[in-house]
Amino acid sequence: MFGRDEKVSAIRLTAAQYAILAIFLVLAYGLWRLQVMQSGYYASAAEKNRIRNVPILAPRGKILDREGRIIVDNYPSFSALVLRDTSRDLNVDADLIAQGLHLDADDVRTRIRHFAAMPQYQPIFLKEDITPDEQAFIEAHRNELPELDTIRADRRLYPRNGFMAHLIGYVGEVTEDMLNQPQFELYNPGDVVGVSGVERQYNDALMGKNGARQELVNSHGREVGLLGETEAIPGKPLKLTVDIDLQIAAEEALEGKNGAIVAMDPHTGEILAMVSRPTFDPNDFAVRVSRDEWNKLVTDPDKPLLNKAIQAQLAPGSTFKIIMSVAGWQEGIAQDLHVNCTGGAEFYGRRFGCWVKGGHGPVSLEKAIYQSCDVFFYTLAEKLGIDRIAKYATAFGLGQKTGIDLPNEVSGVMPSEEWKIRNFKQKWFAGETISVGIGQGAVAITPVQLLRAISAISMGGRLVVPHVVDPQGLPSGYVETSHVTQTTNVPIDPNGWTFITDAMSRVLLPEGTAPSAHIAGIDIAGKTGSAQIVSLATRAKFKNSEALNQNGWFVGFTPRRNPDIVICVLFEGGEHGRLAARLATQVLKAYVDKQKRIPNKMVEKPKSDGTVDMGALWTAPEGDKLEGGSFVLELPKKAAALATAAQGMVSTEYLVPSTGKVQ
Repeated sequence: MFGRDEKVSAIRLTAAQYAILAIFLVLAYGLWRLQVMQSGYYASAAEKNRIRNVPILAPRGKILDREGRIIVDNYPSFSALVLRDTSRDLNVDADLIAQGLHLDADDVRTRIRHFAAMPQYQPIFLKEDITPDEQAFIEAHRNELPELDTIRADRRLYPRNGFMAHLIGYVGEVTEDMLNQPQFELYNPGDVVGVSGVERQYNDALMGKNGARQELVNSHGREVGLLGETEAIPGKPLKLTVDIDLQIAAEEALEGKNGAIVAMDPHTGEILAMVSRPTFDPNDFAVRVSRDEWNKLVTDPDKPLLNKAIQAQLAPGSTFKIIMSVAGWQEGIAQDLHVNCTGGAEFYGRRFGCWVKGGHGPVSLEKAIYQSCDVFFYTLAEKLGIDRIAKYATAFGLGQKTGIDLPNEVSGVMPSEEWKIRNFKQKWFAGETISVGIGQGAVAITPVQLLRAISAISMGGRLVVPHVVDPQGLPSGYVETSHVTQTTNVPIDPNGWTFITDAMSRVLLPEGTAPSAHIAGIDIAGKTGSAQIVSLATRAKFKNSEALNQNGWFVGFTPRRNPDIVICVLFEGGEHGRLAARLATQVLKAYVDKQKRIPNKMVEKPKSDGTVDMGALWTAPEGDKLEGGSFVLELPKKAAALATAAQGMVSTEYLVPSTGKVQ
C-alpha cells in the first residue's frame, strides 16, 4: 500500500496541457498582432523617432539713411508655432491652444486647415510676438501639447507716427496671391516678406537666409536630443539716399495736410526726402494687422496707403507752364510772343479766363512765367499744337514712369492726337489743346514725374533717374537698380535755359506769385500752380465746398542753375500754389542751413608717407588728391576728424570719436 506510486489524474494532465497551449496561442497572437496586424502603426511610430528641422529665422537687414543713421531696426520677440510631424489630432487640441494663446478656437482650426497641404515638416506659425504669459503657457504644457513650440523672431521696428512710411513700406506674411508672382515663387506660406515700399523692392537683399536646428524627437513629438544647428545669415543693411534731417523738415512741413513732398539731388537722382500724407503706422503690420484695422485703411477716402509721391495722378496746373516755355523757346515761338491779357481770351468760339480777373496787361514770356499768365500760355498752346507739346513733355518724362526704385509707380497721362485715338477712338479737337497749355485738361502726372522734369530743365536738359537706395551698397549683380545711374540729355538752348531759370527766380519776389515764400539770402527759382479737380461750374453747384478746393503745386530749386536740390510739393486742397511754395521753402531752408553747419574741409596735410605733422591745419581744396586711400591723423581725441578719400578726392563731412585714422 505504501510502495505504490501516486499517479496524476488524466484530467489534471489534460488541463495543464490545454493551459500551456493557450499561453502559447496568446503569445503567438500577440506576436502576430505586433508583426502583422499593427506593423504599419509601429513602423510609423519608429519613423517618427527621427530628426526634426526647426527653423531659425534670419533677421531682416537694417535700413539706414545716407549718413548711416538707423531708420528701421529689429526687436527680439517670440512666435508660437505648431509642429505637425506628431501623431496628435491638432483639431482636438485647438480649444486648449486657443485658450492659452488668447486666440479664437475656430481661427486656430481654420489656420491649420489652410496650411494642410504644406509638407508635414513645415511648422505653422500660429501667433507672432507672444506675451510672456503665453510663452509660459507653452512651456507649462509641453507634455499635454507637444506640438506647440516657440521660435525667436526678430520683428521690424519702424519709426513712430508714420515717419517715412510710404517710402520704407512694411512687411507681412506672404499671401497666396503673392506666392503666384515670380519674385515670391521660392518662398513658403508663413514667410514674412516686404509688402510695399523699399521693404518690397529690396526684399531679397533684406531677408537674409534662415537657418535650422536639428532635433531628435520621439514618437510623441518630444525632443530627446539635439543633433546640430545651422546658423541663420542676417539680411544685409540697406543704405538709402534719404537724409533724415531733410526728411524731418518735409514731414513737419506737410503735417496736418494731405499731399506729397519729394526732394532730389538733380546731379545724381538721389531722393533726399519723400513724404506722403495722410500716412499710416507700419508698426501695425510688423506682426499682423487686424481685419478691422485693414478695412479702415483701405476704405479711408484720403487713401493713407497710397504713396502720392509716385501714385497720385493729378493735373499739374501752372507748373506745366515751364514745360510749355521750353517747348515754345525751342520751337522759336515763345521768345517773340507778346499778348495783352485782359482777364481772358477767346479760342475756337469759347472764352478761356485768366486766374487774374482784371488781366495782366501786356505780357511777354518772362512776365508770363513769374506772374503765371494763363492767356499767354493759352496762346502759346494754340501756336504749338498738342503734338509738339506732347513731344517735349514726353521728352522730359511726363506721362511715363520715371523708373524710381519703388514698387507700383504709375505712369500718368500726357495726351496727344495718337493717345486719344488709341484710348477713345476719337479725334483730338484743337480746342482741347488750350487747357493743356496751363496743365489742365487730360494732363495727369505724379509729383515725382514733375520733379524729374523740372530738375532736367534746371540742369540744362540733363534727365536723371530718381532712386531711393544707394546702388553701390547693394550685392553685386543686383539688376533691379542697374538703370538708376543712366542719364538722358534733352536739348535746351543755353540762352533759353538762362532766360527761363532767371524768370523762375522772380516767382518768389514781390512781383511773382509766391512772394510770401521768399527767404532772404537763398537763391530759389520755382513755379507755382493751382489745379482744378472739378470745373468751376460744378464747384459753384456745391457752394464752393472745401472738399472741391483746387490742388496747390510748387516745384523749385536752389540755386537757380545747376542746383544742389530740387523739390516738388503737392498740397491737396491747398487752393493756392503760394501755400505749397511756403512748404517747399521750409525744406529748402533746412537743406541750406545744414550745408552751412558742415565743418570746413580742414585736415592735417599729409606727408608723402601718408602721416601728418602736428603743424598747421591744411584746407583741402576741391579736386586736391591724396596719395593713397588713407593716412594717419596724429590729433588729440576730441579733435580727431574723419575724411573720406573717394576716387582720390578729399571730403570731410563730420567729426567722429578718435580713431587715429582718416579713412
